[in-house]
Amino acid sequence: MKIPLIIGIMALLAVMGVGLYVTDFTAYLGNNPTTCNNCHVMDAVYEGWYHGAHKNWAVCSDCHTPHALIPKYIVKAQSGYHHVTAFAFSPIPDAIRAKESSRQVVQENCVRCHADTIANIEYGPMSDGSEFYCFQCHRSVAHGERGVSILPYQHSEEYK
Repeated sequence: MKIPLIIGIMALLAVMGVGLYVTDFTAYLGNNPTTCNNCHVMDAVYEGWYHGAHKNWAVCSDCHTPHALIPKYIVKAQSGYHHVTAFAFSPIPDAIRAKESSRQVVQENCVRCHADTIANIEYGPMSDGSEFYCFQCHRSVAHGERGVSILPYQHSEEYK
């Protein structure tokens, strides 16, 4: 009884190991922006960032993940799970829309980086009770002007 169980576990570990190697899993643990551009849905977003104002100051995870170690990897794991299941089991949307939790993370990172600039600006709920995010007015800052790109630029050497 123990031999088949051991063989089964070893086979499962071998399949997982090969899968992790083939998918270059460890790249998703890092901060290289070209990793985010592995999916064609991100082509225009990546190119917009590459030619946008934030390229010299921030990479994808600086804005889109928390900065504390454990919350950062929880968000990366949740995002990875959603991306893999969408890729495997449903049609990939033409445009990815941020969930409320993602909007909160981006907002917190805007405030963290630009605290001195916004010290005298109200960035919380508007007087009518609606939520207000920095990126509602400054949408083109991080990713440039919206548009469709046919060929994204990938300069992975810059981020090694």
